[in-house]
Amino acid sequence: MQLKVAVSEQDQIQGTADAKITLVEYGDYQCPHCGHAHGVVKQLQKHFGKSMRFVFRNFPLVQIHPMAEPAAEAAEFAAAHGKFWEMHDGIFEHQDELSADFLLSLAKKIGLDTKALSEALEQGTYRDVVRKGFMGGVRSGVNGTPTFFIDGQRYDGAPDFGSLSAAMQV
Repeated sequence: MQLKVAVSEQDQIQGTADAKITLVEYGDYQCPHCGHAHGVVKQLQKHFGKSMRFVFRNFPLVQIHPMAEPAAEAAEFAAAHGKFWEMHDGIFEHQDELSADFLLSLAKKIGLDTKALSEALEQGTYRDVVRKGFMGGVRSGVNGTPTFFIDGQRYDGAPDFGSLSAAMQV
C-alpha cells in the first residue's frame, strides 16, 4: 500500500527533506507496541544519521487507549509552541505514567504553559488536527499501530531494528 498523504510542512519531522530515506510512523501514544517502536526509531535515527528523515503522525486508537487522543492533542499543543519532540519523547519514555496529570507535569518540565495546555485539552483545540492525521492514516490503509511507511510504501514486516533497517537500506 502507498502513503496517500504526502509528507508536508504540516507534519512533525526530524531530518531534512533531502534525506535518502523517509520513514513515516502512524502511532498511538498509549500503545505498548508504539512505545517499543519509539526505541527502535531512535536506533534507526542513530544508525542512518542524516540519511534518514522521520515523520510521526497521530493515530490514536481511542476505543482501546483512552489517553491516546489527549496525549496526541498535548503533543500537537507542544508542536504549536516549538516543543513537539520533547513532548513526544517524554510521553513515550514514560508511557506507563500516561494520565492527564502526567501530560501537565511533562508540559511544565519542558517549559510549556500548563494552564494553556489544560484549556486546549478541555476545549479540544487540537482535536481536529489529530483526527485529520488519523483519517489520513485510514486513507493510507493504516488499521493498527505502529504502522510504518518507507519512502511512501507501507512496511508490513516486524517493527524491530534489524527488520526495519534491512528494509531501509539504500
